[in-house]
Amino acid sequence: MSESTAGAAGAGVTGEDEVVDICRDLIRIDTSNYGDHSGPGERGAAEYIAEKLAEVGLEPQIFESHPGRASTVARIEGEDPSRPALLIHGHTDVVPANAADWTHDPFGGEIVDGCVWGRGAVDMKDMDAMTLAVVRERLRTGRKPPRDVVLAFMADEEAGGIYGARHLVDRHPDLFEGVTEAIGEVGGFSFTVNENLRLYLVETAEKGMHWMRLTVEGTAGHGSMTNTDNAVTELCEAVGRLGRHTWPVRVTKTVRAFLDELSDALGTPLDPEDMEATLAKLGGIAKMIGTTLRNSAAPTMLGAGYKVNVIPGEATAHVDGRFLPGFEQEFLADLDRILGPRVRREDVHHDKALETTFDGSLVDAMQSALRAEDPIARAVPYMLSGGTDAKSFHDLGIRSFGFAPLQLPPELDFAGMFHGVDERVPVDGLKFGVRVLDRFLDAA
Repeated sequence: MSESTAGAAGAGVTGEDEVVDICRDLIRIDTSNYGDHSGPGERGAAEYIAEKLAEVGLEPQIFESHPGRASTVARIEGEDPSRPALLIHGHTDVVPANAADWTHDPFGGEIVDGCVWGRGAVDMKDMDAMTLAVVRERLRTGRKPPRDVVLAFMADEEAGGIYGARHLVDRHPDLFEGVTEAIGEVGGFSFTVNENLRLYLVETAEKGMHWMRLTVEGTAGHGSMTNTDNAVTELCEAVGRLGRHTWPVRVTKTVRAFLDELSDALGTPLDPEDMEATLAKLGGIAKMIGTTLRNSAAPTMLGAGYKVNVIPGEATAHVDGRFLPGFEQEFLADLDRILGPRVRREDVHHDKALETTFDGSLVDAMQSALRAEDPIARAVPYMLSGGTDAKSFHDLGIRSFGFAPLQLPPELDFAGMFHGVDERVPVDGLKFGVRVLDRFLDAA
């Protein structure tokens, strides 16, 4: 597409004008990820994004790692291509949603009560939409970023990124040539302290993961007979111990920095050893912060047997294990001690923990962009209890931050939106994010 054609496409339309409709369009593409080979909708989302980027003169590429599992990548030339490049990444897949549980259709993209409702509204089609809206406006008006920007919209993040980010990093690392820094999901959202201060939490660390299968083998037999080697009994006792275990508090550098910032903002000391009192001061984000103080292992699935009168010879369970940066070996040792010698564990999916410092010109750009749109903003570092595609990009030496800026109403349970029922994002928050990202790109 020529520059004149790119400029004419949607002439006069701003990123704020487009972002809500783009977000709604993306939500309406069902990209539910069930954790297997299927990825209904991911190819459709990749094609939609590629079309939006091609309309403004870019040459996006679609990479399909498995039939239907597709990601879209494009590069924007900056004013100074000799500078290290910036990666902006997002994922298009979402966790499944049961429509019967929702107030509004999870794939309807409806606007109700000032919010866009639907699966992916905050995880993370909001950021995908903001990125597309900002890029499209800048390219229509001929505003290049200061340095090259690589855009990557990927499949499969919700199941570990094997068909998305991991595939691109392993098979197509040239796409990210020259990239040294990145921004992605679950960061840059607001936490209102009072009328004079709003904290914006920027993700600088995330827990590692051990998704694992636990297996106990016992003696099969008739259900009517006494059996002291019942695999189901042994496994359930081990899973019960694990599910009830209180993991010790371990304060990492990132969490310490967050608590220090919050303590200063609240004007009161916070004690990580007194979790109840500390979390009581955090309101809706307590769920996100509380789990960053400890390792964790949540039993999520159980399986055994095939007939009610047959004691099975084997029982299995699945566990979502998460460990803090620097504490993986302690986590595994504690895990084996809690489970005991009869339980065999094997990883279903494993990935590293990440932690970087909260400093540098990119952080300065975040802070200045936020303050320009919200004078009472203060950016602070925090750790994400989950994981993102940043884990894959770390293998290429890319330093990553979670920065998907949203100004949120204090009453919104933002943490509860992730994988929750009635997921939604404020319309005003999307438009705020567009303005902040646009300013950020000027300074990044």
